[in-house]
Amino acid sequence: MNRETLQFTFLGTGDAAGVPCYGCHCAACEIARQHPGFQRHPSCLLLEKGKDRLLIDAGLADLRLRFHPGELDAILLTHYHMDHVAGLFPMRWGPAQALPVYGPDDKRGCDDLYKHPGCLDFQPPLEPFIPVRIGSWIIEPLPLKHSRPTLGYLVTQGDYHLAYLTDTVGLPPHTRERLQEVAIKDLILDCTHPPQESAPRNHNDWNLVSQIAADLNPQTTWLTHLSHEMDCWLLARELPANIQIARDRQQIKRQIVEAIPV
Repeated sequence: MNRETLQFTFLGTGDAAGVPCYGCHCAACEIARQHPGFQRHPSCLLLEKGKDRLLIDAGLADLRLRFHPGELDAILLTHYHMDHVAGLFPMRWGPAQALPVYGPDDKRGCDDLYKHPGCLDFQPPLEPFIPVRIGSWIIEPLPLKHSRPTLGYLVTQGDYHLAYLTDTVGLPPHTRERLQEVAIKDLILDCTHPPQESAPRNHNDWNLVSQIAADLNPQTTWLTHLSHEMDCWLLARELPANIQIARDRQQIKRQIVEAIPV
């Protein structure tokens, strides 16, 4: 058996408004203005193992500065809302080698990305529950509940499983059932809203997050896609030890075990 290190980095952990929110003077926004470590940018995750690098979502405007051509194996898109694809617009015009981009079956895409992809190599839409191999990564697309066609991803490396589920309001039954079959080490979950009196429309609130975490029973649940209202609510709360608040630029390392090919 081979033991290797996998690392994932939260490049962004915020909702579309970000933290601080423009024009807002709530406690969370004021803290974020004074302490950059509490700021939140569009939700985005970088997965790394050795030289293999995979990016989930591309809403950060400065992606062209963060990554040189050839540094990413591919980009996975959860969906085509602007806060998840905005970084692709300037990146596409560079004279770089083709960069594979995978995502859901959404014929509208976003603006003119399909019409003028530049160096972006949009792949055929991913099929729900059909795993694909991208480099050394095994990726299983999982349908989510959102206002546009949206996929979460079950990422497998050796004996390690990570589930990335944003944007969503609850989970479709088949997605929940599939994830209950897997021993999830890290669950990265949309937690946009504090507890709501009525069911939220488009994103999880804390009530839904608590139920999903209980249903899937991961070792650690990471809260992402947080709003400034959610950050305010969290200021006065202590969470269970197995539920963590993700922060921009936070890096997590995991030891994985892979079978040696015969």
